[in-house]
Amino acid sequence: MKPLIAISAIALMLGGAAPVFAQSSHVPAGTKLAKDQSFTYWLQDDLKTLDPDLSTSKDGNDVLQQMFDGLYQQDDHGNLVPAMAESFDVSDDKLTYTFHLRDEKWSNGDPVTAQDFVYAWQRLADPKTASEYAWYIELMQVKNAHDVIQGDKPVSDLGVKALDAHTLQVTLETPIPYFRQMLVLSSTFPVPEKVVKEYGSDWTKPEHMVSNGAYTLKSWKIGESIEMTKNDKYWDAANTTLTDLKFIPIQDLNQALTRYQAGELDFVQTPAGQYPRLKDEYPDQAHAPPRSCVYAYRFNVGPNGPEALKDVKVRQALSYGINRDIIIDKILKGGQKPAYSWTHWATAGFKAPDIAYAKWTDKERMDKARELLKEAGYGPDHPLKLRIMYNTSSDHKKIAIAVQQFWKQLGVEATLENFEWKVYLDKLNTQHDFDVARTAWCADYNEASTYLDVNTSWSDQNSGQWSNAEYDKLMKDSKTAADPQADYTKAEQILATDMPLAPIYDYSLPMLLNAHIKGYPFDNVQLNWYAKNMYRTAK
Repeated sequence: MKPLIAISAIALMLGGAAPVFAQSSHVPAGTKLAKDQSFTYWLQDDLKTLDPDLSTSKDGNDVLQQMFDGLYQQDDHGNLVPAMAESFDVSDDKLTYTFHLRDEKWSNGDPVTAQDFVYAWQRLADPKTASEYAWYIELMQVKNAHDVIQGDKPVSDLGVKALDAHTLQVTLETPIPYFRQMLVLSSTFPVPEKVVKEYGSDWTKPEHMVSNGAYTLKSWKIGESIEMTKNDKYWDAANTTLTDLKFIPIQDLNQALTRYQAGELDFVQTPAGQYPRLKDEYPDQAHAPPRSCVYAYRFNVGPNGPEALKDVKVRQALSYGINRDIIIDKILKGGQKPAYSWTHWATAGFKAPDIAYAKWTDKERMDKARELLKEAGYGPDHPLKLRIMYNTSSDHKKIAIAVQQFWKQLGVEATLENFEWKVYLDKLNTQHDFDVARTAWCADYNEASTYLDVNTSWSDQNSGQWSNAEYDKLMKDSKTAADPQADYTKAEQILATDMPLAPIYDYSLPMLLNAHIKGYPFDNVQLNWYAKNMYRTAK
């Protein structure tokens, strides 16, 4: 922690409309702060839930990490910094972690205890909770997680326990060097057992919500806004400058841009193709940092998928037929990179495999795609017909139309299906009711396994229901390998050959950010941001 800059709180209160000097350790000495310390953030879609054990999206994580403190947070460069865990010990065999928790309170004044973590993790793994992220506790290698999730052992057998109110012990099945990095995700946050048991699924309503982070929930108007206010009971409240947060879901990026330009938003993602113009117009507000996410089209090879997609030649042809350079250079124009492997290029320690078709010319890829479709029995007299599903977004629509046209050149007849976020997620992950689906994955932690584990047969996020025994073995072996990179490379090569999905591009985040909002972590490849570390300067 930086030393606290001692500035009189009285000076802040008496400042009125005039700028004042900063008091927070996150704010450089001499900085003049605005009287209004609010931040309004754009969301692509409204959230399905504010329950950490049920959340599944990157936007959900961004919102929840303002209201909850897990064991760790990240700094501006993605390095771990203590949150609830002031320190830890690890056994010589790296199987037992003992976390020593700070003295912290829930927003209702109750103490946050190690039991709140135990309850939250058991609840995440409990089949009765039906969390789509239960698998994450197994990825963390927590002892007995698999059997608990399958219902073969009681949740009390999960390898997590409270030694006392401020000491949390976690036992792993096998040591993994990135275990602590996994603890920044909202799925590992504590939840207030007493409140959840009292109100059930209604515990996340504003009138009941109890949290332990820098902000508390003020209101949640479905489809309109989520509002938060500073939590004065927070352990680091003295160094929290922004006082009010507002999250506004706007699916139409052009509308969102208009509202940003009108001063209604402090942050917005730029619409596809407009970043170069906006960079010229707003040089001090436009940014496009790398973002550890990958955009892809997933093929449904499960029981509900079309028979055609069970043929690897068809899947390969469809992937080869997507012109990634046109999507990057003509549609998006925001610093993205074409993807031929699943793991984002900026992932720590990742060595991209040698993917053959990545080196082909566009003509070579199209020629090979036509050849493969012909071998699979498709052509002018027997056209391949598919549905492309995407969630509501002007950018997703533009990409879907482009892919539809690419595939039309191959003789493939693709129809487009657009659904609102909640319906889309249900069709994707629950019903598996799609042929080809727009999908994306954002890293839960900065290591390649966060991407590659998604495609294992046991993953709750493997919506296309692809299964490959060799791939599964590689990912299991990688957990105990001294250097897992060789396993990761082989796994990527299997994906590029068996093609359960077609990677399209590696994300950046082309954005506009109010020039008076400071402290956004542009150098954190996961772009995990914490409003507690940000502030608004005076005009």
